[in-house]
Amino acid sequence: MLIRFQFRQQTYSADLSKGIDLSLPLRDGLDNPNCFWAPAPEFSPVRMGDFVGSTAEGGAVNFYNVRFNPHGNGTHTECVGHIARERFVLRDCLLDTHCIAKLASVYPRRTDEGDRVIFRDQLEELLQPGEAEAFVLRTLPNDDRKKNLQYTGANPPYLHHEAAAWLVDCGIRHLLIDLPSVDREEDGGQLLAHRAFWRYPRATRADCTITELIYAPETLPDGRYLLNIQTAAFELDASPSRPVLFALMRE
Repeated sequence: MLIRFQFRQQTYSADLSKGIDLSLPLRDGLDNPNCFWAPAPEFSPVRMGDFVGSTAEGGAVNFYNVRFNPHGNGTHTECVGHIARERFVLRDCLLDTHCIAKLASVYPRRTDEGDRVIFRDQLEELLQPGEAEAFVLRTLPNDDRKKNLQYTGANPPYLHHEAAAWLVDCGIRHLLIDLPSVDREEDGGQLLAHRAFWRYPRATRADCTITELIYAPETLPDGRYLLNIQTAAFELDASPSRPVLFALMRE
C-alpha cells in the first residue's frame, strides 16, 4: 500500500507493506535484553482443576498468563509519567503515532570517569532544527548481542542532558534509542536527560515520548524515514512497543 504525504512543503511517498521493525520480541525467560534488576519475563499457562491453557500439554486452547516489566524487559515506549509526580498515561500522551524520523548512528564517547556518553556536539553534527519530528539513535558498535544483552550492573552508555536539550531545540518530539535508558544506570534519581527531554516540571512536553531498547539492524542506512509507533493500551506510563520504519521516496 503506497501513501503520499507532505512534510515541510515537500511531497513524499512510502510503501506501508515494507516496514522495518525496530522492536525486540519479548520471550519467556532469559533470552531478552534485561536491565535495572528487573525479573525475566514469565509466560505460563493458566491451570484450574483439570483445565490447562496449553495445547502442547493437551489443552483445547493456549491461555497464558504473562508477567513482565515494560521498562526492564525489552522495547518499550514511555511518557513523562515515568518521572512525573502527576499521573500521565502513555495512551493519552502518544497522539501522533506516525511522523517523520531521522535515523543516525554514533559512537558514545568515553569520559575520564569511564562512562560512555553521547554528547550534544555529537548530535549537532547529526541533526539540525526542523529535519524531523522523531530521532532514532543507533549506538556503535552495533551487533546482534543487543538482542539479549544483560545490562544490569554494566553501566551502559547514556545521553548527556545537554544532548537531550538539543533534540528539544531541534523540534524532536519522539526519541528512540537502542539503550536501556537515556540516563545513567545509577544517577541518584536525577534523571537529567529524561527531565531535559520532557522539560519537566517547568514546561512539560506531555505529548512527547521516549522509546528505549530498540534494535536498528546494520543493513538499515542512516537517513529519514516514516515512523509508526505501535503500543498497547495499558493505563500506565509505559508500554511494550513496536516502532516500525518505512523508507521514504521523494516526489
